[in-house]
Amino acid sequence: MSFSKILPLMLAAAPLAMAMPALAQTASAGPAAGVTTQLPRGAAPSHYAIEVTPDAANLKFTGKVKIDLAVAQAMPALVLNAADLTMGSVTLTPAKGKAIKGTAKVDADAQTVTFDFGKPVQPGSYTLAIDYAGVINTQANGLFALDYTDNAGQAKRALFTQFEAPDARRFVPSFDEPSYKATFDLSAVIPAGQLAVSNMPVKRSTDAPGGKKLVTFGTSPKMSSYLLFFGLGELERATKMSGATEVGVITGKGNTGKAQLALDASAAILPYYNDYFGVPFPLPKLDNVAGPGQSQFFSAMENWGAIFTFERALLVDPRFTSESTRRTIYSIVAHEMAHQWFGDLVTMAWWDDLWLNEGFASWMATKVTDKLNPEWEMLLSRVNGRERAMSLDSLATTHPILQKIHTVDEVNQAFDDITYEKGEAVITMLEGFAGEDAWRSGIRAYMKQHAYGNTVTDDLWKAVEGAGAKGVVGIAHDFTSQPGIPLVKVDSAQCQGGSTLLSLSQGEFSRDRKDKVPLKWNVPVMAQTIGGAQQRLILNGSAQVTLPGCGAYVINAGQTGYYRSLYPEANVKALAKDFTKLASMDQIGLLADNFQLGLGGYQPMGLALDLVDAVPVNASPAVLAEVPDYLDSAHTMLESDKAAQARVAAYASKKLSPVLATVGFDAKPGENPQVPVLRSALISTLGGMGDKAVVAEANKRFAALASNPAALDGPLRNVWLRIIAENADAATWDKLRAMANGAKSDLEKSTTFALLGAAKDEALAKKALDLAMTDEPGKTTSAAIISAVGSEHSMLAVDYVLAHRQQYEAMIDVSARSQAIARLGGNSADPAMATKLDAYATQYLTPESRKVVDRSIAAIKTRIETRARLKPALTAWFAKK
Repeated sequence: MSFSKILPLMLAAAPLAMAMPALAQTASAGPAAGVTTQLPRGAAPSHYAIEVTPDAANLKFTGKVKIDLAVAQAMPALVLNAADLTMGSVTLTPAKGKAIKGTAKVDADAQTVTFDFGKPVQPGSYTLAIDYAGVINTQANGLFALDYTDNAGQAKRALFTQFEAPDARRFVPSFDEPSYKATFDLSAVIPAGQLAVSNMPVKRSTDAPGGKKLVTFGTSPKMSSYLLFFGLGELERATKMSGATEVGVITGKGNTGKAQLALDASAAILPYYNDYFGVPFPLPKLDNVAGPGQSQFFSAMENWGAIFTFERALLVDPRFTSESTRRTIYSIVAHEMAHQWFGDLVTMAWWDDLWLNEGFASWMATKVTDKLNPEWEMLLSRVNGRERAMSLDSLATTHPILQKIHTVDEVNQAFDDITYEKGEAVITMLEGFAGEDAWRSGIRAYMKQHAYGNTVTDDLWKAVEGAGAKGVVGIAHDFTSQPGIPLVKVDSAQCQGGSTLLSLSQGEFSRDRKDKVPLKWNVPVMAQTIGGAQQRLILNGSAQVTLPGCGAYVINAGQTGYYRSLYPEANVKALAKDFTKLASMDQIGLLADNFQLGLGGYQPMGLALDLVDAVPVNASPAVLAEVPDYLDSAHTMLESDKAAQARVAAYASKKLSPVLATVGFDAKPGENPQVPVLRSALISTLGGMGDKAVVAEANKRFAALASNPAALDGPLRNVWLRIIAENADAATWDKLRAMANGAKSDLEKSTTFALLGAAKDEALAKKALDLAMTDEPGKTTSAAIISAVGSEHSMLAVDYVLAHRQQYEAMIDVSARSQAIARLGGNSADPAMATKLDAYATQYLTPESRKVVDRSIAAIKTRIETRARLKPALTAWFAKK
């Protein structure tokens, strides 16, 4: 392992011919027939040579690009993507002939530029040369600036790029669609003392006038435009070798030590992926680049060979990074590295198949994290991922995994829990059906066949079925081409001769359309009695299955199936009685399933609460860590009745305080690896409900800061501070604000500022909103403060944002603007919020861009109905306890 603070010239690596197969240099043919494109067919690029000169101080840049392209048919003009770019001179040079000058006409709405050369462009090979200028944004779109304070307290500015989905066009006029793959040469004129980074190592660096240098990076492999990356600033790099690949982390100066977890994770994960995918990582280096600040739209981006991640999702600070955050960082590294194959090496042909990138990266990240850190029990997290997907998929406003994408706004809105979490859940189910060996063989064949190319979903299914997983195509089509959640019902259960005969039928689980004609799926069901052998079947309609043994049974054993399981009441009670005999995965899955069935009105809510009640204090810490969320949900559902809430809080204290007493407020040597996560969940929930002992402990620790600035240091620092912030009075709020301004790092500063929005006191929430409109928190932190206010005071936050809409939109990425207000108000249970969101969407959004708003409205209406229906049952259950 080696650490280095190096200039770009020292990033040079092995000759590119050794790093990339010849296939990487094959010219792109553009979109295949039937693949969506928003550009005229007939021309496609094979290579870009780009030179940019950033002017960071004035937030602008100039650029020159030469694009080698092939024209397959006569075209009246050449049309490329461009956004927020000003065009200068344009020439078109045939492979054999003289340069032709052209004119440029920009269509800002279509985000295109048309180059006219006075006559049609005939078939042949050309070089298109363009001089242009662009803007440097202050949010994460195109080339953007992030301002921060370095460890010496000096104000600094770094530049980075974010191009997914359609924002490479803000950096260079280009064929900015995934099917137009090409190779890239990138050069930049930069300040001599700064470090520049891109997808490939630096090939050469030469002096330039005015204290500058011209840095030229190696030629990239053939890739889509959205994967191009450029970063620049007072940065440093730490590296280590992982086989033949140099892995690195790039941070602001003095912070590479905080990226050690990411560096070590990268080095450990890469060999596993090389083996699993059967295609070695083809670039000579793989960096994780950390940027200060945050986005309301994403945490990290899989640029090939140069993953960009915001510091909050990459750096570990022992003063306040929690164990859960450490594990999340590892998973994010694993997710973005999986994209180096799923997405970068093999890319979806169009955004309809976005899930081929995101669902597979999520699934692969969970798999490798579990393999390399088995003590974290990461496979258990798939239940929570499944539940996040089902929360969207149970509403009429859901969409299939495979969704038709037409516009830029629709691309941005496709990054949701259906794409990520349902994608992962369905892949988990299909792998379970196919078997690990056949599944892996199919993926290896898919990677080798389509390397450096573009695919659609069926290409993967064909590869997996060709590897021996017969029948996978029919199941996969059902779960990816239609929306919704199968409901597998046990109509009867009979014990006969030491075996259990189950009669099963299929319906559809829905929160807001129970009267609809249910869809049909081929559902892979795995059932067993507790301790009995598992039995498999494909359910399509109704069926019977015989399980060895009698007693309580589970019909989604191992929780790999993407469906809800509805049992007779007697079996739910039997499962509660024998809860400790179940595997942890099934315990967590049954808690989730039955709670949602109660919310949906498919069974009494009391049955779900009985299961929660059945979790003993000596259960697995991973299972115990789920219990606080269910009690918090019940507490929130009763927010209109303070007396009923108090009974929930009393039950929570009775149920959880003994567990907290056992694990303690502080870590102990040799404790179970899951205990830190459990401890955080217990303190957060009890503190949020106002548990006297926990709130008193928070106040004591906060008061100790006056004499000991390190009194709160440790993995629970932000947990304690959030309890303080939630219950803050004006004086305490001012102290937190002073702490934010005096923070030792930008990461700590932004985190503490965001906490100011968590105050339950409405006057302080208003004060936080006003603060967010100033420059004090930082340009990318203000939106996080407003989001925090929205969690406690959604109407206040939405009204404020609507009154300052243009200022608010300047605080967030372009990608998030059609979604941000919907997310801000989407957790409400107020009918007025649904009306307000609808009016906002009608005035400001198109029918295509209001989908997230419509989902929020559907969720609000369902939440209102659910709370009214369940209040008597919840009140009665907790009153008995």
